[in-house]
Amino acid sequence: MAAKPDKQVFELPGHWLVVAIGASLFVVLLLMAGVQVEIDPADGVDRLFAVIAGTALVARFALRPRQSKAQRIARDAIDHIGLFALVCLVGALASYPLAAYTSGFDDVALERIDRLMRFDWLAWYAFVAAHPALQLGEGIAYQSIFVTPVILLGYFAVTGRRAEARMFIASFWLAALITLLLFTLTPAQGPLAYMWRGHIPYMPRSALYQSELIPLLRLHEVHSVAVTSLHGLVCAPSFHTVSAVLYIIAAWPIRQLRWPILLLNVAMLLATPVEGTHYLTDMLAGAVVAILVSAVMQRGLPSLVAERRALQLDPLGSYLRRQRDDDLIHLLAQEPSSGPRALAILKEIDRRHLDD
Repeated sequence: MAAKPDKQVFELPGHWLVVAIGASLFVVLLLMAGVQVEIDPADGVDRLFAVIAGTALVARFALRPRQSKAQRIARDAIDHIGLFALVCLVGALASYPLAAYTSGFDDVALERIDRLMRFDWLAWYAFVAAHPALQLGEGIAYQSIFVTPVILLGYFAVTGRRAEARMFIASFWLAALITLLLFTLTPAQGPLAYMWRGHIPYMPRSALYQSELIPLLRLHEVHSVAVTSLHGLVCAPSFHTVSAVLYIIAAWPIRQLRWPILLLNVAMLLATPVEGTHYLTDMLAGAVVAILVSAVMQRGLPSLVAERRALQLDPLGSYLRRQRDDDLIHLLAQEPSSGPRALAILKEIDRRHLDD
């Protein structure tokens, strides 16, 4: 039997997610065409990836009329992980044409804010560069950004928590959208390219991609990309930080996953300054984005949808609930005492105990 959620969670209609992600992909393809960048059709790994994705899609439709719990779990797992992977793909692709539309780098401001917070990135990097075992651990922790969502979405599929899965995917999509928009305002090379001088003793996972690829994209010298070989170009806000905070928030209500996910993502956050070549400012901005998105999705969106549904079912009642107390009394004075509007106003007045 599927585990019951600890509390009622608003369930987004599935077609909302499909439309949002599909529209995002369409816009990204238009942006790519505008800067003359295309997906490399000859890449062998991409072709294999396409075959796997196509197989999963066929399996999903074959499982549509589910007949057993196992089929339901398989169907939901394909839905959840497939949509999440598509959000990741669209976001990574979008960073390329968006980078081409940027100008300059904001490392001066980002590094200055770090200094005001007494964060010494060079000392942090030098410490990691001097300890090979730490480099290995950081590399594993940094790549766990792909592991945590599989754990979460797999758990949601097994336990039948479709509402939580959709809310998590929608939050990730919105956070990616906001991060990409902020990236266009604050492009940066990253602290390794901007601050380090001389021989690089340890090359992090993010390498020097921002400082190498962004200028080429601006000059329109990059014309094709491989889907499976996309590099992170976003420095601020840190999307690893955005992801870590969203993962922790999603796992927190789940007792079995709360502490393992927390520890795994704290490790990822500790690895992010060096492995992601991020300023501390990038990470703080990413945390703010994640917290705001979570608040909007978990509180603001359900309230907005509930209000719209109430408006459709009872437009007069919804209108009266938005009125001030004095306005209700004024409206009542204008209505015939036995009319339906007067009765609705009296009902709202009684609900507010204004006649006490």
